[in-house]
Amino acid sequence: MNYFAYTFIADPIHHDILTAVLSDYPFDTFQETEDALIAYVAADQNYPELQDEVLERIESLDGFCESFTLVEIPYQNWNELWESNFEPIQVGNFCGVRADFHPPFSAVKHDIIINPRMAFGTGHHETTFMMLQLMESIDFTQLRVLDFGTGTGILAILAAKEGAQYIDAVDIEEPAYENTIDNARINQVEKAVRAYLGDLSVIPDGEYDLILANINRGVILDSFPALYAKLKRGGTLLISGILQADRDIVLPQAESQGFHPDTFLEKGDWLAVRLHS
Repeated sequence: MNYFAYTFIADPIHHDILTAVLSDYPFDTFQETEDALIAYVAADQNYPELQDEVLERIESLDGFCESFTLVEIPYQNWNELWESNFEPIQVGNFCGVRADFHPPFSAVKHDIIINPRMAFGTGHHETTFMMLQLMESIDFTQLRVLDFGTGTGILAILAAKEGAQYIDAVDIEEPAYENTIDNARINQVEKAVRAYLGDLSVIPDGEYDLILANINRGVILDSFPALYAKLKRGGTLLISGILQADRDIVLPQAESQGFHPDTFLEKGDWLAVRLHS
């Protein structure tokens, strides 16, 4: 399948906010350059009104974007694109996340191999990094885990390596679903990671000890009631993909649904939070 690249010429200080805004649309990959943010959308998701809707939203930010271009990218160029932009991530001595063409990490507890294909968003590395940081403080032994919006399966795979009983990993995007299956197999945790294609309604009934949600503000806000219902009392919810500027929107909504925040991490313009029910 071909992809469309929406290129926004913008100062790097605005990239995080632009990424957060664009995450409300069906873009599944983001690339940052010195003077631009590029958002990629699969051809079958590039509905006729998308360009007008996105430009209207960006124009409302008043000065965040200097200019805009749109080009179609043939499918055969996709691997070259993500290979040139996927940088390894290392969280202290806890874990490293890399593609199979990168050299192994040394002196980390977990060396995780992720071949992202079309399911990876390079613009979201700060949110993923903070989720990995939050996970380091949790004892996963025999936990029942839900990875909501699993993407490449990074978080589900780490939970499995940390000893979780099982992880249900769900995503509405088929490339993410397929990629999670592949990456779980590559990391030899396929017996613990159960991938599902769809929204929260497709996962089995039951309660989870821990829920991981590295998505975006809109989805998180809409999902708080369902996540609370699926989390056992006293369980833990980790959320990321939220701008610090949205803190006063997200946290009151979480508390109104019965969640209690206890840990906050900040990186760039982004916020990650640990909450319990």
